[in-house]
Amino acid sequence: MKIGFIGLGIMGKPMALNLITAGHELTVFDIIEENMNTLKEAGAVVATSPKEVAAQNPLILTMLPNSPHVKAVVLGENGILEGAAPKTTIVDMSSIAPLASQEIAKTCAEKGVKFLDAPVSGGEPKAIDGTLSFMVGGDENTFHEVKDILSAMGASVVLCGDIGAGNTTKLANQVIVALNIAAVSEAFMLSTKAGVDPAKVFDAIQGGLAGSTVMNAKIPMITAGNFAPGFKIDLHIKDLANALDTGHEVGSPLPLTASVMEILQNLKADGNGQCDHSAIALYYEKLTGSNIRTS
Repeated sequence: MKIGFIGLGIMGKPMALNLITAGHELTVFDIIEENMNTLKEAGAVVATSPKEVAAQNPLILTMLPNSPHVKAVVLGENGILEGAAPKTTIVDMSSIAPLASQEIAKTCAEKGVKFLDAPVSGGEPKAIDGTLSFMVGGDENTFHEVKDILSAMGASVVLCGDIGAGNTTKLANQVIVALNIAAVSEAFMLSTKAGVDPAKVFDAIQGGLAGSTVMNAKIPMITAGNFAPGFKIDLHIKDLANALDTGHEVGSPLPLTASVMEILQNLKADGNGQCDHSAIALYYEKLTGSNIRTS
């Protein structure tokens, strides 16, 4: 199938490559030329604007940082809607505010363009191996039209409800992940300060109720002191800001989320915004003067 793909960053690039591997014809655009060149070498056609991408493809996928970027790419000058024909489908895989998804979808519908919000979870490793989890909001028929395409990039593709439901689900996911990393960091610092090897703690609890996918993914990074970004602190700050805003809008208190947000903001102020979110452990290391490392 002919597919347009806009946004070729840490997540978007491997996702687009997986679509090419699956046999799809891609037209791509990114503001960083180097990212487009990687896809060009893999067989994609390079476009000069989102408008040009939309003019050539019936399905457009976007993977962008935040709500303003998606609005600019879809609704702005030389944006997707300027080039899209009626019945074009846009699937926004970015993690943005649910209300922003609803606003964009409404404008698209006025022009006869279909829209789904379909944020993902799994970070760079799962983007690379094609096992992301997709949380989708929108029309059920449109969902089924693109489900197989999304399945080329993910192991789980679930329709969560109407427009905005995908991003609401993603916000819930990001709250759980952030709090989980903070809890793991706090607990493993406790064991370190008490003189117990973190590797032994990990082996002992990973199969029990405290075990989690987050712990399995992040403790090896923390104990190795490896904070190379799979999902950056700066991006998690963005997601928690959207979660807090949404919580205020719908009347759902998020006190634990607010606490972890302050930890992330402290890390950003210390110059760690581009580190992986496992660097939440650095906050506890700063407080105690000790490192969570395997012996």
